[in-house]
Amino acid sequence: MSRHQLPLPEPDPGVRAGPATGVWLPDGPPETLLVTGLEPLRGEVERIVAATGGQLRTAGNIREAAPFWDAAAAVLLGSDINELPPRGKSAAVLVGLSGDGDRLWHLAAAVGAERVAVLPDAAAWLAEHLSRGRTASPGGLVLGIVGGCGGAGASTAAVWLASAAAREGVRVLLVDGDPWGGGLELALAAEETAGLRWPDLADASGTIDPRQLADSLPLAGGFPFLSWPGTKERHSLVGHAVVDGVLDAARRGYELVLVDIGRGPETLRTFAWACDRIIVVVPAMLRAVVATARLLQDLPPVETALAVRGRRGAPLDAELIADSVGLPLAGVVPEVRRAAAATELGRLLDTGRQRNVRRFAGRVLDFAPGPGA
Repeated sequence: MSRHQLPLPEPDPGVRAGPATGVWLPDGPPETLLVTGLEPLRGEVERIVAATGGQLRTAGNIREAAPFWDAAAAVLLGSDINELPPRGKSAAVLVGLSGDGDRLWHLAAAVGAERVAVLPDAAAWLAEHLSRGRTASPGGLVLGIVGGCGGAGASTAAVWLASAAAREGVRVLLVDGDPWGGGLELALAAEETAGLRWPDLADASGTIDPRQLADSLPLAGGFPFLSWPGTKERHSLVGHAVVDGVLDAARRGYELVLVDIGRGPETLRTFAWACDRIIVVVPAMLRAVVATARLLQDLPPVETALAVRGRRGAPLDAELIADSVGLPLAGVVPEVRRAAAATELGRLLDTGRQRNVRRFAGRVLDFAPGPGA
C-alpha cells in the first residue's frame, strides 16, 4: 500500500506548548499525542488518558503534530484527519465516535493507522492499549493468514505453519478468527479436547493475564489453539475490545500467534486489524487473483505478503501473481493429495509432516520473523 511522505518541520526547542500553538500539554513529558480538531473526540480521549494516569498532548493537524511525533509513546489520529502521517513514524490508532460508521475503517487504511478505536465503546480497550504501551515490551508477532478468495486454503496453511513452528520449538498459538468457518478445532480433531473457546471469552474485560490464558487453552499437535466451536448450536460472538485484549495477552505470552482470518467484513475488521503482519493465500487462478486484489483494499496497512497455492500445470506463475498484486512472495503452498479428505477426517496435522509442506512452512516462517529478529 503506497504512502506519501510529508515534509517535516524542524522542531523548535524554544517553543513551549500553549494556547497560541493549539497544543495542550500537562506538566511533565508527553506520552500520548492526539491529532484532532474535534472537541467531542478530544474530550473523550482526555478522560481515557487521565484514567490511565498518563499525559496528553493534542495538535489540530499533522503539521502541528510532526515535531512531537517521535517523543510520543502512542499517537492517536482523529477521524477528522485525512493527511498521511510522516513516513516511518510510530504506528497510530485511528479514533472516532460511534457516528462515524464504516467510513472510519476506510479512513484507517487510507492514512495508515494500524488500529481503530470507536469511542465510547472502545474506551476500555484504548485505556489498556495506552497503559501497555508505556510499560510493556512489544512481545511476540501476531501473523494473520487470510484467503484471497473462498476456498483458498488459508486454514490449511495456518495449521501447517503452527505445526511447523511448534516442531521448531517456537512458543506458538493458533487462533481461529472466523466465527462462521465451522470451527477450526474440527480440522485438528480436537473438538472434544477440554479448554476455552471464543464464546467463553465473550464477557472478558480488562487486562488478560497471559499465563492464565495459556493454562486455559486446549492443545493439539503440540501447540495450543483458540477455536470457535465446531457445533451447530448458536454461540456468542465477541467484540473488537475482547479480541484485542485476547490477542494482546497472546502476544505477551507467545513468540508467534497465528490467526486464521475469515473473509467477511466484520471478521476482517475484528481480527485482521489486530495483526502485526498478514499472509494472503491465493490459488494460481485468474479469478482468485482478481478477488485477492479486491480483498487487499479491506486489509489494514501492515506488512503483507502472498502465498500462492500452486500445482503442476497451473495457468499462472507464482512470481507473476505476486507482481500483479504488488506483494512480495512469501512462499508457494504445495498441493497435497487428499488434503481435503484428511481435513474432513481430522488428520490435517498428519499432512503437515510431508517434506514439501515443511519446506513451504519453513520459508514462510523465515519470511515473517518475530519482532526484534
